[in-house]
Amino acid sequence: MDKALLNKFSKNLFCDANIDELDLIKHEAYIINRVLDFGKWNDWILIRDEIYGLEKIKQVALTLRSLERKSLSFIATVSQTPESNFRCYTQIHSNQTHWYF
Repeated sequence: MDKALLNKFSKNLFCDANIDELDLIKHEAYIINRVLDFGKWNDWILIRDEIYGLEKIKQVALTLRSLERKSLSFIATVSQTPESNFRCYTQIHSNQTHWYF
């Protein structure tokens, strides 16, 4: 069942990983992070409706060290959770940016 579901994802999501070695349970943080940052709408629907569910996605996303700003805003809005509750929120604000003159 895992392989059939994994083959439904966009091909670009796991181009740097061996899809045959991915496990939906053991690698859930990796899969959810990839879908949030680089996935298409169909990938989001797949993890939300067929694989993990919104509550599980939220719980995993709360622990992720990094998410793109848009991804963080999206999951915070969809799950109705303040951005400041996510672990990656503190990482985003602790990164120093360069000054542009």
